Order: sequence, then C-alpha cells, then structure tokens
Amino acid sequence: MPQHRDPVDAIIDQWAVVRPDLDTAAMEVFGRIFRLSRAMSDRMEKAYSRFGISRGEFDVLATLRRSGEPYTLPPRRLSATLMLTTGGMTGRLDKLERAGLLRRSPDPHDRRGLQVTLTEEGLRLIDEAVGAGLAEQSDALSALNDEQAGQLADLLRELLAGTTKTQP
Repeated sequence: MPQHRDPVDAIIDQWAVVRPDLDTAAMEVFGRIFRLSRAMSDRMEKAYSRFGISRGEFDVLATLRRSGEPYTLPPRRLSATLMLTTGGMTGRLDKLERAGLLRRSPDPHDRRGLQVTLTEEGLRLIDEAVGAGLAEQSDALSALNDEQAGQLADLLRELLAGTTKTQP
C-alpha cells in the first residue's frame, strides 16, 4: 500500500532539519493518534447531534443500555464508569430526564439512594444513535482491510496497556 504524506510528516521533517539528533518515532505515532482522536470525536459529535444529544449524553445512555435490562444503574455507578464528578453527572442526568430519555426514581434497596433508568424513548434513541456512531467509525476504518484493522486494534490494545500501567 502506498504511503500518503500527512501533516505529521511535515512536522517530523521540520524537526529533522532543526534537531536531527531527535528520535521522533514516538511523535509520529502519537501525533497521528491525537489527530485521529480529534477528527473522530468531531465526527461522532456530529453523528449524535442528529439525535439531539452530545457525546457525553450518548455515553450516559449507552452505559445504561449496555447494563442490560432493566437498563438501570445508580448515579454513583454511572459517575464512576464515565469518570465524572457527581456534579457533572447531575447536569447530564437533568438534561436527559427533561428530554424524556431517562428517569430517576428512589432505589428500592437503599432508601437514601436513587436509580437511573432508560425510558422507552431513551432505549429507542440510544439504539439508533449507537448504530449511527458505529457507521461513522466503520466508514473511517474502511481505509484499512480487515486484517489491517485487526492488527491495528491489537497494537493499540498493547500500547494502551503499556501506557496505563501503574508506575512504581
């Protein structure tokens, strides 16, 4: 497959001129990962906006959907799963509840707690939105064949594991 030059190549070329002593291999990888992440984030935000939700709101609905029937979780577990503060979660839940996509109710197992449940409309919307998001991701991934996509997934898994190890 022919190699296409991209903006990261131009950056690497500039460093080679002014600092030929630098090994820029890591910059080539992470520069592309950062640019890819930004580009896909924009595409996903646009895909979800067609459903009247943001990426963050999608994440809340998707977490409830992935939990299985009855699509219910306590707000604290949602916050932990999405790595959000309780304040950040409250704002998302307020907006999604006003839109009729979820409801909050007392937790029958903890009288001090709440539970968050997808509504029928929320279930319908998240099923459509996840399909739209996957279509965007599949479209972007179509630049690779199936073997390349699998190799990339494996390599990124290893890279992620290596960068998230607990430091001594």
